Amino acid sequence: MRRRAAVVGAGHTRFGALNESPRELLRAAVDQAYGSVDKGLTPLDIGEGFLGTLGFSGWQLGNASAVLAEEARITGAPVTRVENACASAGFALRSGILAIESGARDLILVAGVEKMTDAPSRRRRYWLGVSGDTEWERMAGLTFAGVYGLMASAHMREHGTPVEALAEVAVKNHANALKNPNAHLRKAISREEVLASPLVADPLRLFDCCPVSDGAAALLLAGEDVAHRFTDTPVLIAGAGAGSDALALQDRRSMTRLAATRRAADEAFQRAGVERSDVDFLEVHDCFTIAELLALEDLGFAAPGGAAALELSGATRLGGERPVNPDGGLKAKGHPIGATGASQAYEAFVQLRGSAGDRQVRGAETALAHNVGGSGASATVTLFSVG
Repeated sequence: MRRRAAVVGAGHTRFGALNESPRELLRAAVDQAYGSVDKGLTPLDIGEGFLGTLGFSGWQLGNASAVLAEEARITGAPVTRVENACASAGFALRSGILAIESGARDLILVAGVEKMTDAPSRRRRYWLGVSGDTEWERMAGLTFAGVYGLMASAHMREHGTPVEALAEVAVKNHANALKNPNAHLRKAISREEVLASPLVADPLRLFDCCPVSDGAAALLLAGEDVAHRFTDTPVLIAGAGAGSDALALQDRRSMTRLAATRRAADEAFQRAGVERSDVDFLEVHDCFTIAELLALEDLGFAAPGGAAALELSGATRLGGERPVNPDGGLKAKGHPIGATGASQAYEAFVQLRGSAGDRQVRGAETALAHNVGGSGASATVTLFSVG
C-alpha cells in the first residue's frame, strides 16, 4: 500500500508590491508554517527542503536553496532548488511528495518565493519572457501576454468563445480576492470595466492579465503514518501528477489544449483513485483569463470549447456547483512566479480544514491544484482530501 503524504502546516505572506526582500518573505512564510502546526515542531524535525523559484531579475540565480536552509533554520539538511518557471513550486511540492511516499523522509519543508516588483518594467518583460522559447518567441519580440493572446485568439476561432467569458473569469476572481486578506488586487471590477480596459495583446485586455507580485508560501509535508504527531487535522495528498510539452507554441499539436496539463491530471486522478465529480473546488493556473478556460477543459471539467458556458453559468463562482480559485487565483490574488504552486496548496490546506474565513467553500472535502510553467511546457496537478 502506497504511503501518502499529508500537509500538516502551511504559511503564506501577503502578495503584492512589498518592501520585504526574498529572504524576509521566505522567513515570514516558513515561520507562519511552523506556527500553524498545532502540536508543535522544531526545525530539527525536518529531514529535507525544496524551494521553488525562478530567481526573477537575478536576486539569487545560483544556489538559492541555501537561502531557504538559512531562513528556515535547517542548515545541514539537504535542500534543493526547483525551477520550472511558473510551476516551480508545484514541482517542488511534487518532489517533496515523492520523497515522503518513498519513505526517504518523514517531514519535509516545501517553499516558493519570488520578488518581482523591484525590477524596472523593461527588465520585467525580459524575465517574464525567459520562461518561453528563446529563439522563436522571446528574441522575436513575442511577450508572455502575446503568447496567451495567440492562444485566446485560437480558442475563439475554434470554439466561438465570447470575450464575455474571459471577462467573467476576471470579475469572479476579483470578487473572491476581496475575501482574501493576502490577495494583491482586492478590488471589485465589473464585466464592463474588463471589456473597456486597455488592450494588451489582442484579445486580452489589462484586466485579463495577472499582476506582477512579490510573495512567498511554505508547506510542511509529513508521511500520513506520522502526521498525527504534528496535528490532529492533516490534509492528505491523495494523488499527484506531472507532465511536459514542447516549449514553443509552434511545436505543439494544439494551441488550445495543454498536453502537459492533461497528462498531469490523468496521472493525479489515477493515483488518487477519485473521480472528477468528487472534486469540490479547484485552484487553477489563471495567469491570463483564457488560461482558466483552458485549464477547465484540459483537466476534464468541461469539453473542448465548453468552459466559456460553464463560467457564464455561475457554476465556478464561490457558492456555485464547483468553485474555481476561491482565493482570487493568479489573476487577483497575485502571481509571484516561484510561490504560486505552494500558494495553491496553501489554499487547499486552509479550505479543507474549514479555516478559509469568508471565502470558505462549504463542505469541501476534496480539492485540486493545477500549476503551469510558462505557456504550458510543464504542469503539475495535485489532489488533496480531508485527512
